[in-house]
Amino acid sequence: MRRREFITLLGGAAAWPPVARAQRANMPVIGFLNPTFPNTNADRLHAFHRGLTDAGYVEHENVAIEYRWAEGQFQRLPELAADLVRRQVSVIITTGGPAPALAAKAATTTIPIVFAVALDPVTLGLVASIARPEANLTGVSIFNTELTAKRLGLLRELVPTATRIAGLVNPTSTVNTENTVRELEVAARAIGLQVKVLSASTARELDAAFEIFARERPDALFVGNDGFFITHRVQLSYLASRHAIPATYASREIAEVGGLMSYGTNIVESFYQSAIYIGRILNGTKPADLPVLQSTKFELVINLKTVKALGLTVPSGVLAIADEVVE
Repeated sequence: MRRREFITLLGGAAAWPPVARAQRANMPVIGFLNPTFPNTNADRLHAFHRGLTDAGYVEHENVAIEYRWAEGQFQRLPELAADLVRRQVSVIITTGGPAPALAAKAATTTIPIVFAVALDPVTLGLVASIARPEANLTGVSIFNTELTAKRLGLLRELVPTATRIAGLVNPTSTVNTENTVRELEVAARAIGLQVKVLSASTARELDAAFEIFARERPDALFVGNDGFFITHRVQLSYLASRHAIPATYASREIAEVGGLMSYGTNIVESFYQSAIYIGRILNGTKPADLPVLQSTKFELVINLKTVKALGLTVPSGVLAIADEVVE
């Protein structure tokens, strides 16, 4: 190869990075805001990327994603939301409860926001109505909190002699916790159960809560729907097993690692649906023209190994409606 040709090739190679950078700079950017950790959301992120692909967007090819994980520190959510706004992202997706959605809403009135929340978004003040969201927000309503009575009823069927129930919530997720406690107290009274609620927002506080359970010996445990409990699902299911406390959870991930049972919305599907909405917004649709989606698929997961370890029997009627049985 001649020296001039070699220099020309080097010059051409050197010219590629700026072009690549320019192409990336022109990509739409999705801001991703979540109060938990990336390593506890693998399946959900996979569904999110699958939804983006089905909507025509692939990360690093024609869309970029700025991830912001609060790692359990809810007080950081406003700061992380503000950072995404400063970076002028094209759209923000919030997952992991109402706190990130409220933080994003407070940070911008112009950047589109797609949320996934387990509470009524109208009551939360996120949208004006389900059918016509208005403003810059829309998303998916998971309605896990509204499933409290059903979840408590299923637990009662597995522990028919139960009279005293313990509740466990994350106090740092204020709005979610207030709604959970209210729903739990109403549901417990309706079926004649006494309920006492304890709080935990760190691994140490989880240990302390179960020490109280060990002393007071409630008949069963109702664990609130919160990303913190999913993050600490192994510790949570281990403690419930160690102290022989039958427990119900909102997320299947906890039943899969040893929790007794879970009943709730398919959260993975909500990530997929959120990604589809993001694709539509990137294509020009306004959030106000996208009605809030309402999850309709609910899953009952029962861990038979834990059932046997606790000496319980699953009624045939409950077993018949289980979506998955973990052996």
